[in-house]
Amino acid sequence: METTNQKSLYERLGGASGIEALVDDIIELHMTNPVVKARFLPLKDDPNHFAEVRQHLINFLASGSGGPEEYTGMDMPTAHRGMNISVSEYYNVVDDIMSALDKHHIDEQSKKDVLYIAYSLKDTMIGL
Repeated sequence: METTNQKSLYERLGGASGIEALVDDIIELHMTNPVVKARFLPLKDDPNHFAEVRQHLINFLASGSGGPEEYTGMDMPTAHRGMNISVSEYYNVVDDIMSALDKHHIDEQSKKDVLYIAYSLKDTMIGL
């Protein structure tokens, strides 16, 4: 029997379909989170841009967790430059990600792995 540690993070997150569902829930949480919703709600006004951002998020998470998808978006500093993201906003986004992982019954080790990745990116997003 294959254990959690033998599977890639990509597999533990449910592969392509699991990650797509996670991203949809993360976006929905961002759009209702009072601290960050002002940054995400405008996406609803531009369906093409929304679809592009959504696909970048899916590919970023899939590629970064060991999947075959290719992330072709900007690097994190470039993508977030000029946004002046606060520490509070950053932590609220991470909390939304963790809530989505809980909703999808993702195991503790996988949640820790995602949290580690999120924290490793922190300085590439805050205050730029």
